[in-house]
Amino acid sequence: MNRTTAYVTAAATGLAVPEQRSAPAPAPARERRPARPAPAVRDLRDRAGRSPRALVFGPRDVVVITGLPGSGKSTLMRRAVAGHRVDSQDARDRFAARLPRLLPYALYRPLVRLAHYAGLRRALRTGDGVVVHDCGTQPWVRGWLAREARRRGGTLHLLVLDVAPETAREGQRERGRGVSRYAFRRHRRTAARLLRAVERGEPPTGCGSALLLDRPAADTLHRVDFAAPDPR
Repeated sequence: MNRTTAYVTAAATGLAVPEQRSAPAPAPARERRPARPAPAVRDLRDRAGRSPRALVFGPRDVVVITGLPGSGKSTLMRRAVAGHRVDSQDARDRFAARLPRLLPYALYRPLVRLAHYAGLRRALRTGDGVVVHDCGTQPWVRGWLAREARRRGGTLHLLVLDVAPETAREGQRERGRGVSRYAFRRHRRTAARLLRAVERGEPPTGCGSALLLDRPAADTLHRVDFAAPDPR
């Protein structure tokens, strides 16, 4: 265990997710900066449903749920997140309810993205812990979230849903919304790169931790929450 890692207290059925703190710098050269602790990576896959039922993060942390379209990100958020959550699917649903059914999503996708990012910015400005649906392949979004987490004294965490492409496609069919073959191939490439990096213990820059979940682990998870702020 990294000695610079502090843990948030969690319920017996849950998992305390490390809250990253800067390691004390050895006192050599004046220009040397304090070293940052290495990101914590936890693999909750292949546990046959015996993974934690709850995850508890720091009070000002930002949690990003990422995975292929149809992997179950929105389903997990709606079931497990009771507090602040920002899901791009919610923004899409609001627009779809007001627009003609035959209007292709591609025509109003930019408006959905703008609405999603505006809602995300408002949620981040509250300073409270927030769970975010990673709505695309843009690395700059995670960079922005990492900077915002640091600015408010928190940490960025990743929940990576490792779901087979065929399972994700089936998930798209079940919800009645799919992405084009071109877009799905692009998502597959991006998701595969991220998954390989996390498996090597190298999450994207700015992430304090990353958790790998397969479908049984995601189905077992019923609460994603944030610890109460320290009154001191």
